[in-house]
Amino acid sequence: MTHEPHHIQDYVDSPSKQQQLFKRTLLIVVISQIFGGAGLAAGVTVGALLAQDMLGTESYAGLPAALFTLGSALTAFLVGRFSQRHGRRMGLAAGFFAGGIGAIGVIFAAINDSVILLFASLFIYGAGTSTNLQARYAGTDLAKPNQRAKAISIAMVSTTFGAVAGPNMVGVMGNFAKSIGVPALAGPFILAAGAFLVAGAVFTIFLRPDPFVVAKAIFKAQSDSSRSTAAHANMRQNNNRGLIVGATVMILTQIVMVAIMTMTPLHMKHHGHSLGDVGLVIGIHIGAMYLPSLITGVLVDKIGRAAMSIASGGVLLAAGIVAALAPTDSIFVLIIALALLGLGWNLGLISGTAIIVDATEPGTRAKTQGTIDVLIALAGASGGALSGMVTAHTSYATLSLSGGGLALLLIPVVIWSRRKQKKVVSNNLPMNG
Repeated sequence: MTHEPHHIQDYVDSPSKQQQLFKRTLLIVVISQIFGGAGLAAGVTVGALLAQDMLGTESYAGLPAALFTLGSALTAFLVGRFSQRHGRRMGLAAGFFAGGIGAIGVIFAAINDSVILLFASLFIYGAGTSTNLQARYAGTDLAKPNQRAKAISIAMVSTTFGAVAGPNMVGVMGNFAKSIGVPALAGPFILAAGAFLVAGAVFTIFLRPDPFVVAKAIFKAQSDSSRSTAAHANMRQNNNRGLIVGATVMILTQIVMVAIMTMTPLHMKHHGHSLGDVGLVIGIHIGAMYLPSLITGVLVDKIGRAAMSIASGGVLLAAGIVAALAPTDSIFVLIIALALLGLGWNLGLISGTAIIVDATEPGTRAKTQGTIDVLIALAGASGGALSGMVTAHTSYATLSLSGGGLALLLIPVVIWSRRKQKKVVSNNLPMNG
């Protein structure tokens, strides 16, 4: 018998109330993601350009992406631990508020031409990027297994509105920034600061009761009523394998996507493309990262996690090849390459996230998800930092082809997982029969 507070126990006892809260949570996540998407786009679009402008060299232009990705890694760890203990509401709100403070710091760094403040602020700004990504888990806490990928996709597709608008607001926000005496490249961070702070407020005010707290109470009630040591051991073995595969899928897609995306604005600027052209290409890229999510989520639930993970590797390879072969004066071919890059990331993130949710239980779920998002963020940091060095010493084409080749590693990992799974099932059949 559980002894939860009455307002939580009501949901534990009523599947219909659980589904109502699941749908309400998704709506709140959608609203927050619209703002969060606008916030994360600033660093992606102009972070490298701002650093290049202040440092006067391209060699360290990958550092901003690395810094806010490292910041997002630390935040993923902290938000995961905080959410495990206090619920999604407190964890996600704190992460978004930190991201907003970081964006404000970037603005002051640009005004004062302070590289140290810029780097410190970009690190803190990464909290918003990480939290925006972790919010996808909130929508799955009360989802049934066949609803999980779709729930993830709904959270992600809502990010599209802000994420696509953000890069295309570069010119407008740049002009606004100049009108108030702020450097033009810091303009998008004004938008980011407001967007992250609003996203944090949405969670603080509206995410009640907390879906993760309810999910933990439901799991506890079910665990108390049915205990089987053998079944639990088998589940743990499958869960560990799921964590390895899900994490690998998301880590590889993150490295490839961040590396190529980070260097594309500099590659374009180097070949005479305008800031508006850069905003268009990155805007379409971010749209492709999020907009296909509704279809992707349905396919992941229907066709399966493994098939869609393999598809991710193939699409990322195609993106790398197209980016490498794109004529330097052709914005159209670059748009195709970056759209494929975004789509490949989308397939990998949704299938990988669904694998992770399948492989975790509420008793440790938020903590585990946070830890895996740390690895994803560190992978992105590595991709961002190394991309500048690879491009400086070789070429953008070499970087793109290397990234596409790396994505192919997804295929043997998924095949290994499938074979292991079949082996476990076949070994268990005689015992169950």
